[in-house]
Amino acid sequence: MTSAIPTPHLTLNDGRAIPQLGLGVFLVDPAEAERIVSDALEVGYRHIDTAMIYKNEEGVGRAIANSGIPREELFITTKLWNSDQGTDSARAALDTSLSKLGLDYVDLYLIHWPAPKYGKHVESWQTLVELRSSGKARSIGVSNFMQTHLDDLAQVSDVVPVVNQVELHPAFQQRELRAFQEPRGTLTEAWGPLGQGKYELAELPGLAEIAERHGKSVQQVAIRWHLQEGIIVFPKTSKRERMIENADIFDFELSADEMATIAAADRDERVGAHPLNTDF
Repeated sequence: MTSAIPTPHLTLNDGRAIPQLGLGVFLVDPAEAERIVSDALEVGYRHIDTAMIYKNEEGVGRAIANSGIPREELFITTKLWNSDQGTDSARAALDTSLSKLGLDYVDLYLIHWPAPKYGKHVESWQTLVELRSSGKARSIGVSNFMQTHLDDLAQVSDVVPVVNQVELHPAFQQRELRAFQEPRGTLTEAWGPLGQGKYELAELPGLAEIAERHGKSVQQVAIRWHLQEGIIVFPKTSKRERMIENADIFDFELSADEMATIAAADRDERVGAHPLNTDF
């Protein structure tokens, strides 16, 4: 078994630590999930991010069970789907996810979207607080929440989400949201950190030059940028060699000028779904 990647850890507002780099399995074929997650664990990843709606929790669970890695060395996240929001359904959904994963608890459980169609994100948050107390979810947070949704939670609960997982990449840096939530104790996780292939990173001003200067790919520069911004990041890939490449980012550092160049490349350009238009 390969040693763990020397990944920095950030401290959540509940005192627990989270690896800053992991593997996301969005759009991973359920039939391929076990192989892909097994590869990631063998390479040295210890942070895996899945969700009920990805339909690959069982494959993730088999990979974990067969890895031989002690449970306490892993950080596993899954998410509450929109149609499962609400008190009783959220409780049942977590039990179902735990069964599929073959785990007694997840390290992090997230409300996947605010889902205005259902209007239950506040009720669901109160339920997640109970689930945390039960030990079935060690930490709790949200995903794709905007400022107004975070304010909704604050009106009914003193428990602050440990993270908000949102679309974030060099072309969509979410600086206003981060400036709002991070002083309140909510860290930012990035999904789609490489733009999901919907634009070319190398087309952003300065990224190709920065990559050439460091002898790295533009993807590695983008991942390194996330880390230096204090963002938790889990690029998705099904290829073992790309997993290795994505983790080969700890032997260089972006300068202040290079970080400023990437900051200036922000297009405020969302390429995924908007949280206010997620009626699914």
